[in-house]
Amino acid sequence: MGTTQLDTVQEPKYWHLKTVLSEALDSEFAVGEVLPNERDLAARFGVARATLRQALEQLELEGRLQRRRGVGTTVAPPRMGVPVDRSGHSWPGAPGDAWQPADAAAVDGASVPSAVAEPLGVGAGDTVHVVRRTRVDNGQPVAAELLYVPAESVPGLATAAATGPVARARAVLQELQRLELDGEERAVELGSARAEDAKQLDRLPGAPVLVVTTRYVTGGRITAVSVSTYRADTCRLTFGDREDVAVLTG
Repeated sequence: MGTTQLDTVQEPKYWHLKTVLSEALDSEFAVGEVLPNERDLAARFGVARATLRQALEQLELEGRLQRRRGVGTTVAPPRMGVPVDRSGHSWPGAPGDAWQPADAAAVDGASVPSAVAEPLGVGAGDTVHVVRRTRVDNGQPVAAELLYVPAESVPGLATAAATGPVARARAVLQELQRLELDGEERAVELGSARAEDAKQLDRLPGAPVLVVTTRYVTGGRITAVSVSTYRADTCRLTFGDREDVAVLTG
């Protein structure tokens, strides 16, 4: 990886450095190869480490690099498509669902994030079932999800017989199947990985993530909300005529 003079470049240094690094990734590095440490790279290009970090973060967002806990910064593999939207409306846990239930817990509505509690109409004193699910593709963790289901949405739920965490999660999902789903409302935004999400996704805390929030509508009201956190470092959204959303992951 050669050096270059960046001082005379009119565009931001980190942006030009990103271009130089991208070209080097194509010609000098193999998929999975670990890049030199930040100190060596900054010295080689004659830039401050803050500038180098900006360039690396941009390449991570573009899916060219991956930062892995205990490994360092590596060259990302080619991307592959993983659909987010299901064909037709269906509840989480329906046949063909790619997510795997991990556990479930009943919490007080006061502990539910306001962005979720408000559309669900829950607050202190209300019981909300929180189902945690994970999604793995080709042996890699792709996304983590929290599904919020108010107790009043599943009045027939009996979790007493569900002795394990996975069984409790499945009990909530099975009860949802009894409801007639009218439709879904979906929103997508970029965010930063919380410590818990980062651990599940094998990312570093603060790594870029893609947050997909889905509101499930029954009888004209929102009866459940899911918040899915995808690895944005290797994700790209595509929209088709059916407004399907696909995530490309490495």
